Amino acid sequence: MEKKTTYADAGVDIAAAERALARAKSAITATHTDAVLTGPADFGGMIALNADIADPVLVSGADGVGTKLKIAFALDRHDTVGQDCVAMNVDDIVCMGARPLFFLDYLGIGRLRPGVVESIIEGVAAACSAAGCVLLGGETAELPGMYAEGEYDLAGFAVGVVAREQIIDGSQVTQGDVILGLASSGLHSNGYSLARKALLEMGGYSLDAHVDELGCALGEELLRPTRLYCADLCRLFGTLPLPHGIAHVTGGGWLDNISRPLPEGLCLRLSAAAAPAPPVFDLIRSAGNVETAEMYRTFNMGLGMALVLTPEAVDDWARELTGAGHQCAVVGEVVAGEGPGTIEF
Repeated sequence: MEKKTTYADAGVDIAAAERALARAKSAITATHTDAVLTGPADFGGMIALNADIADPVLVSGADGVGTKLKIAFALDRHDTVGQDCVAMNVDDIVCMGARPLFFLDYLGIGRLRPGVVESIIEGVAAACSAAGCVLLGGETAELPGMYAEGEYDLAGFAVGVVAREQIIDGSQVTQGDVILGLASSGLHSNGYSLARKALLEMGGYSLDAHVDELGCALGEELLRPTRLYCADLCRLFGTLPLPHGIAHVTGGGWLDNISRPLPEGLCLRLSAAAAPAPPVFDLIRSAGNVETAEMYRTFNMGLGMALVLTPEAVDDWARELTGAGHQCAVVGEVVAGEGPGTIEF
């Protein structure tokens, strides 16, 4: 009898997808609260809004992991990129004062390997729990021919809520406000196209090689997951004076990101010496012969988040965030002027 063609013959294994979801189901449901009205098998996720929030406003964001995934592919290690995906989203919406409610992920993959998918989703779920939000749903799409063997793309979508009167939109920023920077865990998830070119192509480094300046293998440093800030910030929103502005320091570096909350007529005066960059950034700069200004325009250079605060509020915020395990430093101030501002090197 002539063999009948199946979907699996075309490269899509529905059974493998079902196995992967079944293996990750417990990690997903562990993020759920009583507000969740649906389960992983439903066509859409439903969650109830907290009735205690007066005049609630929903805040949303979408982002992906980017070419940092190339490092995960090369090392065949997939347990950290889930946190990268969550952090890039929830730490964006917290800049508006929003507490993350739920997260959705999208995983497009060439050939589905259940163990890899399980590792990714478990990483997403663990980061959601740490961020205080629900992993409400997502999509895993097996797309043969779309991606190279062993490769995939990972993106996410976060929705949070904030009371209208508590929105942080930069309208209160004034001249003399102080910039409090919070340390990053490394590169986070930005600038990897330049980092890979500088370190792997131009510098000839191997991902498996131990680098004395880093104290670990290069691959370990480059896969270090993006730090989550939102839970600690949200906890303090109700106890300390609200920041006048918050900036997630991602692609675009210091000036492009930290200047976002500033009204017209105000700009930044920042000091690079106030928060020395971790060794990995100097490694990239020297290996790729990258100018210092370009480094600060591309990478976070050791700052993952920045708060715009009144001078009177800085000490309280620094004390509380240090107690929560964050390294903090005053890196500049808001001054009169046009454009994003300046960095003193």
